[in-house]
Amino acid sequence: MTTLTQIARLEKVGQFRWWSRIVNRMLSSLVDLPETHEMMRKTCRDFAENELAPIAAQLDQEHKFPREQVKKMGELGLMCVDVPESDGGTGLDYLAYAIAMEEISRGCASTGCVMSVNNSLYLGPLMKFGNAQQKETFGHPFLHGDKVGCFALSEPGNGSDAGAASTTAKLDGDHYVLNGTKAWITNGYEAEATVVFATTDKSKKHKGISAFLVPKPIEGLEVGKKEEKMGIRATSTVTLTFEDCRIPKENMLGEPGFGFKIAMQTLDAGRIGIAAQGLGIAQAALDCAVDYASKREAFGTPISKLQLIQAKIADMALQIESARLLTWKAAMLKDSGNNYIKLAAMAKLAASEAATYCSHQAIQILGGMGYVNNMPAERHYRDARITEIYEGTSEIQRLVIAGNVLKEYGV
Repeated sequence: MTTLTQIARLEKVGQFRWWSRIVNRMLSSLVDLPETHEMMRKTCRDFAENELAPIAAQLDQEHKFPREQVKKMGELGLMCVDVPESDGGTGLDYLAYAIAMEEISRGCASTGCVMSVNNSLYLGPLMKFGNAQQKETFGHPFLHGDKVGCFALSEPGNGSDAGAASTTAKLDGDHYVLNGTKAWITNGYEAEATVVFATTDKSKKHKGISAFLVPKPIEGLEVGKKEEKMGIRATSTVTLTFEDCRIPKENMLGEPGFGFKIAMQTLDAGRIGIAAQGLGIAQAALDCAVDYASKREAFGTPISKLQLIQAKIADMALQIESARLLTWKAAMLKDSGNNYIKLAAMAKLAASEAATYCSHQAIQILGGMGYVNNMPAERHYRDARITEIYEGTSEIQRLVIAGNVLKEYGV
């Protein structure tokens, strides 16, 4: 199987260098993907169909972390898609990451979630704000599926108010001492390092938050029990409790007080990945619905011939294609260095709501068979719901979109 690194190198030797010259034109047309990205899409689709889809139900039912599959994804270059080759990564762009995320999530949304956290929430801020030593220590071991990282921003009392961090980090000689609790940390049980956000200067409010790289396990850090979740059950979600946890001051990521900025920029980019995860779930739901409707007969004909069923299929396909184009455009805006914050929020909102809608309609088309776990429809429904919550709720996305639109109007 062709790895993503091999595909990336085709660009480096010039076979597809025309990509950078047509980005702006593609932002308008969005008709065809470059050949490198189509190759990568096929690689990911083949992997998802052969390695993930057949075991997705088992992983879900057993709440089993897909360790073996994550390792194979690492060998393909899927755990560090947009990390530069100079830093040991795959060296592709964010459009490639979005496409890969959709295909992996189409096979197994839980595995897509693990991939998303490691790529965008852990390696993303590390590669953007970390120094050479931090990248060597906290980056390189996490590139190829041997280890995964996590992102510790949310707390029991702050949710969408990321600037209200009650976790503190106090300088004591050549160490910072961390105290506080982080909640809803995906990958938190298996992760061997985390990006943690803590207040270093309360008087500065959100400008007094700093980011730190914390290895796991470490004295003073307790990992809570795995939460029993509605969906993406093959991932772990835990609390991380810091009690006088001492870390070297060299573990600060970026400058003092940069934490809120790092968190917001990380989430802006991460929303493209969650949009792609939502697309994968939505597409899997449509696949399931069409397959069932073409085989199930009622009134002497396959139900796919019935107009009400066709209307549902049409609406599902419309939402998926619309959200996909938004997601690709957001990714390409990021790749071309343009402001992508509004489009990322639009993509995340559209794709997550498409995932919820399509998985709901799939159950309606399957009827009773959609309500039992013999079929994947009910799993898609459970997996879809979280995409409207994490990395910014749908309500927050609407605020981000409206704020940017009003700014464009000078309001």
